[in-house]
Amino acid sequence: MELAMSPNLSSSSISSLAASLIATGPNSTSSTVAPAAAVAIVSKCTVYPDRESDLSDLPLSVSDLPMLSCHYIQKGLFFLPPPVPIASLVSLLTSSLSRALSLFPALAGRLCTHPDGRIFISCNDAGAEFSYATAASFSLPDLLPPSSDVPSAVKSLFPFDGAVSFHGHFRPLAAFQLTELADGALFLGAAVNHAIVDGTSFWNFFNAWAELCRGGSPAPPDFRRNYFGGSKAVLQFPGGRGPEVTFPVDAPLRERIFHFSREAIVDLKSRANCRAKSIAAGDLPNTEIYGENSHDRKTVASNEEEISSFQSLCAHVWRSVTRARTRLPAEATTTFRMAVNCRGRVAPRVAANYFGNAIQSTPTKALVAEVAGRDLRWAAELLHRSVADYGNEAVRRVVAEWEAAPRCFPLGNPDGAGITMGSSHRFPMYEGNDFGWGQAAAVRSGRANKFDGKMSAFPGREGGGSVDLEVCLAPETMAALLRDDEFMSYVSP
Repeated sequence: MELAMSPNLSSSSISSLAASLIATGPNSTSSTVAPAAAVAIVSKCTVYPDRESDLSDLPLSVSDLPMLSCHYIQKGLFFLPPPVPIASLVSLLTSSLSRALSLFPALAGRLCTHPDGRIFISCNDAGAEFSYATAASFSLPDLLPPSSDVPSAVKSLFPFDGAVSFHGHFRPLAAFQLTELADGALFLGAAVNHAIVDGTSFWNFFNAWAELCRGGSPAPPDFRRNYFGGSKAVLQFPGGRGPEVTFPVDAPLRERIFHFSREAIVDLKSRANCRAKSIAAGDLPNTEIYGENSHDRKTVASNEEEISSFQSLCAHVWRSVTRARTRLPAEATTTFRMAVNCRGRVAPRVAANYFGNAIQSTPTKALVAEVAGRDLRWAAELLHRSVADYGNEAVRRVVAEWEAAPRCFPLGNPDGAGITMGSSHRFPMYEGNDFGWGQAAAVRSGRANKFDGKMSAFPGREGGGSVDLEVCLAPETMAALLRDDEFMSYVSP
């Protein structure tokens, strides 16, 4: 059932509409999914901003354009059964979403390509998609099993499965799905076009939506296109077909959430910082392998900055996964890619609430034998130097290289030796996303942009510096990782 939600509907009209949506039920002939399906879409509507946008077309930046070949970002939250009727929740979510889209009008727009090939966000108030669904076969414990792989059913809780960001030319740039489980628990899933948001922008929107649900007045984002928005570079797509995803989407994977407590991470950080001196000049990696991650003796020997908790954790993961990939030859090169938020790394600085992509990926390379065989400190120092050195000059160099040869970001792991760390344990996934019925029970993501070696960092629900790592690996690598006593000794049940 397709319904268009007018921005001029009154609160009572929205409540009536929500009640009619719920009344159709999963067994209604208007349901868009067969009753036997695990997840049944009960209703679907287009939600429009509650006021007309005054933004002109927003050009995609040099950080937005490479994401056109990526899937939509799929992230969502599980909630315990709320103390209010589901019809009221649908009413609350859709009415507050309408107001949130007015604050973030780009999410209610569409992509458009101008005759000269430049791609823009047309803030045309075309609306976002909202669905209400039921999953009568699953309860919360079924989808959040302890010490187990993430159930494949979680992927069915997200809209726009398989959508590529270039598709934003002809489909909504954002879609949301509220799914009610058999025990009354809820999952609120979102799919947002990766060419218009990075993780920072995604969670800024989610937080604003939640704040509006609680009756607050969140601040609008910064839509100034001052993150290299004046670039003249153009991505060409012959025939207008758009780009293909750059990795095999059907390759077999196991996905698991590993929880690292604050105490475990403190211990890893202590190990990473245990030596009084940094890597000696004689221990420096071969510059042909390390390239721009190499530094002179003075820089390397400096011990003024601590290796961070997260860099220590990443080094632990890098070493463990490299050991688990038993088929890799010792002389092969392994790469750890980490997403870097550039907002505070460029001069002049870009606003923290800049809306769009302002990210790059910093690679750290080393020989398989060294990562697997040397100590935690050694790997952690490499990661630390890569991140610490990634400032304005490095960011602008990457931009210049891209402008000279524009292309979509080659997401994936073609040589089987890479790790890509995305998202962030600093994103406000829990404390900022109380929609009025309590803190989320868990964060999960969909099928989007997952391949062997793709990992995402989430904050632990208990806070305090704990981290959840969502890890996707080839089945044989995951099995070996679970048998690694050193790795698992730091993982909490």
